[in-house]
Amino acid sequence: MIQWLFDTLKQYPEIAIFLALSLGYYFGKFTFKGIGLGSVTATLIAAVVIGQIGITINQPLKAFSFLMFLFAVGYGVGPQFVRGIASNGLPQAIFSAVQCVFSLAAAVIIAKIAGYDLGYAAGFYSGSQTISAAMGLSTDAINRLALPADQTKAMLDSMPIAYAVTYMFGTMGSAIVIAVIGPKLLGIDLVAACKDYEEKHGGGPKALGGPGTAWYQRVVRAYKVKAGGRVDGLRVVDAESLVPDARLFVLRVRRGGELLDATSDVVLKGGDVIAVVGPRDALVTALQAAEEVDDRELLAMPVEGVDVLVTNKDVDGKTLAELASRSEARGVYLRKITRGATATDIPIMAGTEINRGDLLNLVGRTQDVAAATKMLGVADRPTDVTDMAFVGAAIVVGGLIGALVFKIAGIPLTLSTAGGALVAGIIGGWLRSVRPKFGRIPTPTVWFMNSVGLNIFIAIVGISAGPGFVNGLKTQGIGLFLWGVAATTIPLVLGMFVAKYVFRFHDALNLGIISGSRTTTASLGLVCDQAKSQIPALGYTVTYAVGNTLLTIWGMVLIMLLS
Repeated sequence: MIQWLFDTLKQYPEIAIFLALSLGYYFGKFTFKGIGLGSVTATLIAAVVIGQIGITINQPLKAFSFLMFLFAVGYGVGPQFVRGIASNGLPQAIFSAVQCVFSLAAAVIIAKIAGYDLGYAAGFYSGSQTISAAMGLSTDAINRLALPADQTKAMLDSMPIAYAVTYMFGTMGSAIVIAVIGPKLLGIDLVAACKDYEEKHGGGPKALGGPGTAWYQRVVRAYKVKAGGRVDGLRVVDAESLVPDARLFVLRVRRGGELLDATSDVVLKGGDVIAVVGPRDALVTALQAAEEVDDRELLAMPVEGVDVLVTNKDVDGKTLAELASRSEARGVYLRKITRGATATDIPIMAGTEINRGDLLNLVGRTQDVAAATKMLGVADRPTDVTDMAFVGAAIVVGGLIGALVFKIAGIPLTLSTAGGALVAGIIGGWLRSVRPKFGRIPTPTVWFMNSVGLNIFIAIVGISAGPGFVNGLKTQGIGLFLWGVAATTIPLVLGMFVAKYVFRFHDALNLGIISGSRTTTASLGLVCDQAKSQIPALGYTVTYAVGNTLLTIWGMVLIMLLS
């Protein structure tokens, strides 16, 4: 039975790939305090084990999956990458580039000291810096060196060995260095720093309750206007301004037997019954003396929650306080801000700036939400349709440009087809954020291209390298691991001090910026836990976009420097 299984896997290697994916995704989901192997490393280990039986896989599938993955990476980071380079995210973008140089320099220097060949050096860099995508560009670069076939194969087989040995500390170690050791090294009180940042940028208490609980932060209630009272004879907009510290809105008015939509110019009269929406505590405090009535028809107004993709250049860089003061925002509340390829939740504060490419979740009456959506961009309504013509054309153009080779002083320079696909993704993602009429790729599809594309590539690498993996691990294991610890830790420590004393980032953002520059989501989660706040995430998105791009490209640069 076992021999039949082995023979079948050899005859049909596609089954072996799916077996590696299944095992990798299953075991990769287990974590301890938010830290685990992850699907990529688990898939690699599963593939190496499967590869021990000796399976041959054709190479076009590996290249296809990797191009798909890199395009998805570029598409996801495009808006933040372009914004970081071209606007007020520039200091963070420059720092991210500096941090990436530290990561590359540490890997190159250690590889030379330890005497690693190009394959070990590439895997060592990818694992210690937790940037799996770099192995693909390193593979392309090694294949272009025109070395003897057996030497090239030996290098490519050694790459996953070094990656697997160094990746574990690269993930867990970076989280510990950044989130646990970092605040002590820099003398930062994360909790106090985040509170200070919130106070300076208009942060309020954390919102509790909501769907699935018995308490809602915002409610709609009906009140009767008292004849001769404070609001009798006032326009709706003037009545709303009587409570300046809260966003209260009059949405509808019952006048006699007639129901009216309450525009800002409607004049309230004694005897009217009005529907008022606002934060629960503000309604209780401001209207506790008012006469509340039960008017189901008045309160039964159409409301909806909509995700809005910010594309309007006019609102780019504006704060929430500035946008809230606009007439189009009347009656609309913001529930969530999602930013970047990692779908990072951004804190909602008066001083929070909105960027093109952000996804805002709005709630309110249907007509009010429609007006706010028009001001901000376009509604991002759920769909399962992907613009595959755009995806295919973009990868073709990027791949063709990347295939061009230029020789400078006899040295061949090229983006490679993989690098071309990454650049095409960046440009495509940015274009989608500013011209949303084309190029739509639903979030689940981006995830599939990103995660499954990479893991198919990793599975093929692991299966192909399987026979030589165990022997390489025996000969290089302990030393390789210790060098990996150094390559992970040294750039992070250098980056922390540069971020604090050279770039002078706010202490609340510093470690989030470090996490983004090294593209380590595990450390960001741990930093936010230590800070008891999501404020550090504000420094993650721009730096992640730049770091993810440069660290991937460094896979090719590393081979050029060492060869």
